[in-house]
Amino acid sequence: MSTPSIKPSLTIKQVLIFGGFMVTMSMGIRHGFGLFNLPITSANEWGRETFALTIALQNLTWGVFQPITGALADRYGAFKIMVAGGLLYSLGLAGMAVSTDVLNFTIAGGLMIGLAQTATTYSVVYGILGRNVPGDKRVWAMGIAAAAGSFGQFLMIPAEQGLLSAFGAQDALLLLALMASLMIPTAYMLREKNFVQNNNLGDQTIKQAVKEAMGNPSFRLLTLGYFVCGFQVVFIAVHLAPYLKDLSTTYPAVASPAVATTALALIGLFNVFGTFGAGILGQRFPKRYLLSGIYLTRSIAIIGFLLLPLSPSSTYIFAAIMGLLWLSTVPLTNAIVAQIFGVKYLSMLSGLVFFSHQLGSFCGAFLGGYLFDRTGSYLIVWEIAIALGVFAFLVNLPVKERAITRTVNA
Repeated sequence: MSTPSIKPSLTIKQVLIFGGFMVTMSMGIRHGFGLFNLPITSANEWGRETFALTIALQNLTWGVFQPITGALADRYGAFKIMVAGGLLYSLGLAGMAVSTDVLNFTIAGGLMIGLAQTATTYSVVYGILGRNVPGDKRVWAMGIAAAAGSFGQFLMIPAEQGLLSAFGAQDALLLLALMASLMIPTAYMLREKNFVQNNNLGDQTIKQAVKEAMGNPSFRLLTLGYFVCGFQVVFIAVHLAPYLKDLSTTYPAVASPAVATTALALIGLFNVFGTFGAGILGQRFPKRYLLSGIYLTRSIAIIGFLLLPLSPSSTYIFAAIMGLLWLSTVPLTNAIVAQIFGVKYLSMLSGLVFFSHQLGSFCGAFLGGYLFDRTGSYLIVWEIAIALGVFAFLVNLPVKERAITRTVNA
């Protein structure tokens, strides 16, 4: 039986503009959470471990539920999923603002926002992209969507610092909740009219797709590498500002909050170029080699940051280098998944590999706070991040990017 041709219901321009805006808002807001670390813990007389645990739970929740949300989006379309995500995001930010006890703060910032991110970030948006963008433009388009998330970081971090300075942490979070609500009408612009699940894999079920992916050596290697990505980026996003503050007595030039804010914004700015460039390079060169190079270069950059005397300039150089490497793994990893398995279950399979990323994010966020509270230093976590980068460099080298051969039921 021939496979029916399914005409895309969204133009490439629609997917890139509105999908990009969705990712910009969702990723942009979350990247600024590190700025709230010290204001919130100081105001509530909490240890840094409390804030770190909330962000760690947020990332773990995101990872655990992403395959489920992705499967629902693959099965029923992404529109309703994204509407629910936008609503949860707004409620979670408002809950963080009004919470004065650890449990409520953790539920709002950890559980609710973690669930919201499963519906408003890359996996679901990439599923829409996969269904509506031709295969020969897919890596490029994924790079643009990832660059939108990076631009969100560049845009939102200075905005969040401005809100913090002008209104304080509580009102800043409430204003961010209003901004997050814009994701709800954005979801409508990504509604796929007469959504029909792509049937190019015959009668393959979700269970069969999961079994097929988990049995594939390249998929397993990608998940191991993605763990490292999550560990490194979330540790830096959450703990860079406190790290600079702690060393300001020895290096007073980094005492100003503007240094951390500028560094995080630079990560976002250079990540725009990094992710867009990854999308272009991924069309021309083996994506596994690009991934390996990214992870190894991250480790080298961290070593240089720790060995050089700390200053605003060294911090900004480190931020720019890390920015080029920050989320450039996202379009490459997801493009390999699509290349191996196709797009029918792309949101779910992207969610599965992303689960490993979020396990790494949980460890990076939590270990940063946990080990700091017990040792008074972030040095051990920096060293772990370096070692993991070398590990990810090695495990991505054997990945095979070719499509698998399967029997399609006629």
